[in-house]
Amino acid sequence: MSYVDIHCHILPAVDDGARDLEESVDYARRLVDEGVRELIATPHVGNPRFPFEPEEIEDRLAALSSELEQREIPLRIHSGGELHPSEPNSLTDAQLELIANGPPGARWLLFEIPFAGVDQRFADDCRQLMARGYGLVIAHPERARGLFSDGGWQLLRGLVAEGALLQINVCSLLGNNGLEAQEAAVGLLRSGYAFTLASDAHPGTRDHTAALGFALTLKAGASSLQAWRLTQANPRFLLRSGIPAGFNEQRSASLGQPLPVF
Repeated sequence: MSYVDIHCHILPAVDDGARDLEESVDYARRLVDEGVRELIATPHVGNPRFPFEPEEIEDRLAALSSELEQREIPLRIHSGGELHPSEPNSLTDAQLELIANGPPGARWLLFEIPFAGVDQRFADDCRQLMARGYGLVIAHPERARGLFSDGGWQLLRGLVAEGALLQINVCSLLGNNGLEAQEAAVGLLRSGYAFTLASDAHPGTRDHTAALGFALTLKAGASSLQAWRLTQANPRFLLRSGIPAGFNEQRSASLGQPLPVF
């Protein structure tokens, strides 16, 4: 197995993820032992709780990567960020580029779902980011309150039809975010709306890995092929190919089946 994780708070001392370098290194060593070969470091960006600037990411990532190389831990870490939904379009184009992934012409952003619920403002912000030339991977939509009871799903489904992709969390499948989030994650997985699974790990407090996610997707009813796609093929595709123009058109056409009613 060769897992890829696109959502991980491994950079030390920048947010509520790894608290120091040793915590980052210990977690990296565990990832390698469990078959995770690549990940995207995604510190919170734009979150008022963490006054962290995107311009800091490159140097911090270089320092961590150098430490891993010195300790002979073969984990490849890519630069990225988890964009907070409060004021996403207040970032400049240059700042967005610092947290985007994918090749030119297919760049994408990891955009955090608002925990309070999906509303029209979030949908409008998504469309503004896409109008600025970025594809979107929406992080842990299952954690949005009332996703399938307050009308949020119709807004989110419209964004998927326009090209956004959905990333669910390992911790949600574990049930660590509550029964509502767990059921929503399973529903997104079984219906095919989930494009990828990620750890959203916070080393030191939430230490699960994408490798655990493979087993959890099988337990939730996925085939071995789907589990492989969610934890390996699809996140690797996002790293290498990004979200090419028109990529989601054929995929959206296959997403006609309704989600379970909770």
